[in-house]
Amino acid sequence: MNNQKNCVVLGRFQPFHKGHEALVLSAHAHAQDQNLNLTIAIGSSQHGYEPMNPWTVEERVEMVTQWVASLDISATIVTIEDINDAPRWVEHAEKSHGTGVLYTSDVATAELYSSAGWDTVLIELMERDSFEGWRVRQTMRMLSTVDDEEAVEMVLNEVLPACIVTWMVTNDALYRLSTFDTGVHAG
Repeated sequence: MNNQKNCVVLGRFQPFHKGHEALVLSAHAHAQDQNLNLTIAIGSSQHGYEPMNPWTVEERVEMVTQWVASLDISATIVTIEDINDAPRWVEHAEKSHGTGVLYTSDVATAELYSSAGWDTVLIELMERDSFEGWRVRQTMRMLSTVDDEEAVEMVLNEVLPACIVTWMVTNDALYRLSTFDTGVHAG
């Protein structure tokens, strides 16, 4: 990483949904105001092909790259492995995303970075009931075996940016969701 300060947005982006879009757009405006680089840090980089983390880090990088390109936003995209050690997390993550300001909607993450000496900007969650990652994944899982591409796109456009919907459909990135056991059993 270069020595310029960054405005860092951290997430798993499983997938990159409209809640993430609102967060990153707000961070982008903040970065421009403060003359910071926008850095999108994709966490849990070692996970993929599992119910909580269906897409690999390479796929998530591609999703975010597609979205950034669709809006002609300048951003650095980095990946970070989990270490499952909160006290050492910020020091570990800085090796990938550099230093600067953390821009987040997650209180626990803001507190973790603040306690490590970072400036943080905590914003309110956008439509949390609609854009929680697990809800988005469950909606996508229900659509994963639907054969009507137009219907799938219509529903997904409510929760995902249009370029991500296109990426999902053209890369056949939905079907795998139908193969995961969620642990939820009826009856």
